Amino acid sequence: MASVRVIGTGQLLELSTRLRRAGHENIRQSFHRRLRRAAEPLRDDLQDTIRGLAITSQGRGSGRRGGPSPTTRPLRASIAAAIRISVRTGGSPGAKVWLDKARLPDDIPVGLVNRINDGRVRHPVFGNRRRWAQQNATPLWWDKTVRAHQPRITREVERVVDDVRRRLE
Repeated sequence: MASVRVIGTGQLLELSTRLRRAGHENIRQSFHRRLRRAAEPLRDDLQDTIRGLAITSQGRGSGRRGGPSPTTRPLRASIAAAIRISVRTGGSPGAKVWLDKARLPDDIPVGLVNRINDGRVRHPVFGNRRRWAQQNATPLWWDKTVRAHQPRITREVERVVDDVRRRLE
């Protein structure tokens, strides 16, 4: 999955060091809060995208029986709930939007999310490893969403860094 990379992370490191030396707690909190706010629209859009993602299958052949889902949790809602933001203003400052493995239910492997992003998911039918099904999704949903937000996040982080630098001088 793609990630947003802001050029000039050396500026963030230098600014983080200056913030620690200056000891301005309210400026550091503001810096942290504004970095989080810059990443929140991306997280929200990723959650909306996975919730609305169409996952299709080939359907059952004639004479094949169906059955209830072995899980009670909706797949897409579970993945959306696991998308998180973490912000660091210390050693390696920045904001990261990521999929928290610990928030995924035990029966949803992390590799499944990567395969959904690839656009093709093969899985055993109701856990029966002798019968497999393939489902298709819109490929690169995570990557496309991140790319769409990258220019806005870059501008916002540059603005935050400039504002904090002016307040420290």
